[in-house]
Amino acid sequence: MIWDNNEDIKLVTCENKRRAIQHYLNECREERRPYVFVTPTMTVKPLRRLLVPVSMLEEETYKAEICTYLARKTGAHIILLQANDYGSHARQNVNRIVTHIKAVAEKTGEPISYEVAMAKKNSFKLMREAAERQRDFRHDLLILTASRDYGLDDILFGPQELHAIRQALVPVMLINPREDLFTLCD
Repeated sequence: MIWDNNEDIKLVTCENKRRAIQHYLNECREERRPYVFVTPTMTVKPLRRLLVPVSMLEEETYKAEICTYLARKTGAHIILLQANDYGSHARQNVNRIVTHIKAVAEKTGEPISYEVAMAKKNSFKLMREAAERQRDFRHDLLILTASRDYGLDDILFGPQELHAIRQALVPVMLINPREDLFTLCD
């Protein structure tokens, strides 16, 4: 697996219980690299398809480097799941990621396979939809952006990524959105 013995990516194995996952989410808030959650209920397979939900938030574009890196290393197909928003921010973020993928492919001379799929839900419910539609996309890794700051609803009900990890049937990679903590690049 790409993250075995890889210093660029942290592997977090834990029970699929809310408290255990939340503990590791809190512990990884200052992590300087992407981190992958694996629970006993997840199926770990070679990476062939990466699901990358893209919302209206600016930090979603950080996923471009990660998904491109993983696609180049494994030959995986990238599925960009664009939020079904009224505004154009999610579409612009998808376009930025596609531009990055094409630039890396052109620079390296390696083709990078990708597609853009439209989500049924908006940016606020996109993470949950990505976790719920696992069978539709048949992906082997879900790449999410961790919450920047926890609001009151996150404190009461748990952050979105916690729910996505608990629902996921495949490993979930989280990327810390803070620019000063981002280090993995092509």
